Formats: sequence, C-alpha cells, structure tokens
Amino acid sequence: MFDKDPIGRAIQEFEKNNILEDIIVHSDLCEDDFMSVPYLFRSYEEMPPIEKKALDLCKGKILDVGAGAGCHSKYLSQQNMDVTAIDTSAGAIEHLLASNIHAINIDFHHLKNVKFDTVLMLMNGIGIAGKLDHLNQYLTHAKSLLNQNGQIICDSTDIQYLYEDEEGGTWIDLNSHYYGEMEFQMSYKDTNSDWFNWLYVDFETLTEAANKVGLKTENLIDSENGQYLVKLTML
Repeated sequence: MFDKDPIGRAIQEFEKNNILEDIIVHSDLCEDDFMSVPYLFRSYEEMPPIEKKALDLCKGKILDVGAGAGCHSKYLSQQNMDVTAIDTSAGAIEHLLASNIHAINIDFHHLKNVKFDTVLMLMNGIGIAGKLDHLNQYLTHAKSLLNQNGQIICDSTDIQYLYEDEEGGTWIDLNSHYYGEMEFQMSYKDTNSDWFNWLYVDFETLTEAANKVGLKTENLIDSENGQYLVKLTML
C-alpha cells in the first residue's frame, strides 16, 4: 500500500498507532536530516512565524500544495475557509479525507481547469519546481490557477550559507548548476521514495523569474538561515 510513500506510511502509523519513528531525509549535498512525524501535525501555535503569517494572508478559495498531514489545511478549515489540499502521497490524502478535508491525490503540475484566490506552498513549497530551468514553467502553471486578483503565497530559502567557509567567504562553482538545486530521498523504516529534484531559490532569482511570466513579488518576512516568505501577484 505504501510503496515509495514513506510520508504517507509515517502519517498513517502515527495517526493510528502513535508510532514515533523519524522520517530520514537523504540529500546529495548534506548529511542525513531527520523529520519528526508529530511535527507534521503541528498546531497553529506551534508553527514558525513564516507559516503563521502565510495562513493569516490566505483568502477566498485556497489551494494547499503539498499538504502532507494537513496542518495548514486543517487550520484553515477550522477558520471556515474554503480549502482544497493536494499531495502526491496517497497515504497523506487518505488521512486528510478521513479528517474531513477536501483533498485530491494529484501532482500539482497535472491540476487544471480550476481557479483559486490563494495558492499556498509552504515548507519551501516552491521547491517542487525541481530545477531553476523549470521555475518559469512552474510559476506559469501556478499563475494559470489564479482567479483575478489572486495570490501565490510561498516560502523558499537562499542556501548560499551552505557554501560559506569558516572565514565567511563563499565558494560556489559558477560553471556548475545553480547552487540551490538539490536532490532528496525520503525514508521511513523500509519504505523509500525515489530520488527527486528540489529547488531552493534566492529572492532576487525568484523575482526575475516571476517578472518574466507576469508576476510581481513582495518579500513579507526574512527569517534565519536565508528563509523568506513571499507573495506573488499578477503584474
């Protein structure tokens, strides 16, 4: 049932049996990281300022992209807002449907013929673009899902700090791919996802890409380690 769906399996086992085993995040650049499954179920009070601000800005008909266990969708639903959650994890969607959230098991890129007032992409959600070369196409698709006066609310991180040496200098190979392009794999017990591309993009590069497809950016919050929250609206 959970073939290549470690997130879905972890959500199901925590929700049904209170199993507390971390999700392991492997990457091509950093050492393994660990994701606490209870964190996927965090309340509004437990969320960082960037997420709280993003949720406070949501309006109208909302799309929650990469919803996971649905902490953002659940909060918005509790505020009597019209929210649709999507995720590629079948296990996550099963949990959301059981939690009375309108949820669809679909890849964001395949979502068509529907419009929203807010497209919400948190937890570095713009990373779904995968590579810098795909960012314009990704933003164009997100824009196509917006109603007039709609907004995209998302966060990303400038990971340039990962390339800093002890003296504060930055070592980036300008002949290589964009420094924010990474590859990840998720593991939970013996369930592994495929390796996938993920994009961390600095604000200037995001703004340049957004302007090319008819969107303007507004930097709402700068956080530690280069993380920021941004609102994109039509030019």
